[in-house]
Amino acid sequence: MIIESRAYARAGLLGNPSDGYFGKTISVIVKNFGATVTLYHTPELVIDGSDEDNNRFRSIHHLADTVRQKGYYGGRRLLKAVVKRFREHCVETGIRLPNRNFTIAYRTSIPRQVGLAGSSAIMTAAIRALMQFYDVSIPREEIPNIVLAAEKDELGINAGLQDRVIQTYEGCVFMDFDREYLERHGHGRYETIDPALLPRLYLAYKTDLSKVSGTVFNNLKERFDKGDETVLATLVQLAELAEQGKNAILERNCDLLSELIDRNFDLRCKIMNISDSNMELVAAARRAGASAKFTGSGGAIIGAYRSDDTLRKLIVNLKKINARVVKPYIV
Repeated sequence: MIIESRAYARAGLLGNPSDGYFGKTISVIVKNFGATVTLYHTPELVIDGSDEDNNRFRSIHHLADTVRQKGYYGGRRLLKAVVKRFREHCVETGIRLPNRNFTIAYRTSIPRQVGLAGSSAIMTAAIRALMQFYDVSIPREEIPNIVLAAEKDELGINAGLQDRVIQTYEGCVFMDFDREYLERHGHGRYETIDPALLPRLYLAYKTDLSKVSGTVFNNLKERFDKGDETVLATLVQLAELAEQGKNAILERNCDLLSELIDRNFDLRCKIMNISDSNMELVAAARRAGASAKFTGSGGAIIGAYRSDDTLRKLIVNLKKINARVVKPYIV
């Protein structure tokens, strides 16, 4: 039996980066891009790779371009980490796994290192495949915790729960990571929102921008841990935007939602350094008449627009700076 499982890209609509700091966020799934994991029974356990794991290059220039676009690491380490954490979860919860091996491999169409959660998509898809292979049931709210533990504890990737929650639940989700609730229950409050209530959304990403996901947050975490007043106050405001945004979506108040999206990015600028290339991305979208904020840690933006004319302007403006515009498929 060959098992195939999928998980998709995601975009933080409001609240990020407060999700790693006991805040609130709204996120949407982006089914235009996804990661697929294939798993099947074999005599030995094999972690297979994809083109990203290839160590053969046409030239020194090809190697340099590949590293610039995709980083130094492929997906094998992600699969190893999540398989290990899956096994540990089963041991901790008293689930006995049958003594059988498998080969696991992945492929992905999610643009790398532009804040669309490509790594966690691979790991979420892997968890789904492992659950099916071993006939194991894990409560939905616990799956994001396993993926996050694999990234943070095994690989040292600085991250929050948001990406893993939306990739597990899909659609559109409001998340409340209240510290007391999180510590008592082991997960946040997750509330699904009907995607049909969302306004017209676009997503755009730089086709020539690459960076290592997680590095942007390092200084922010240090300042948070030290109790930096500006950081703490701004993260509270970001969380409040998500709460207000939920009500705006439910009331179909597109104008308010657009204002909140812009405000989200402006607040982010107060506590994080934004590169010129990323600033250019947001500025070009706003000049077209759309709202704009990062989908994640930078390199891609999401926002709302009112008309097809605005969308055409978006496409023209962003193409000039080597950015691609798509209409996110959420349902």
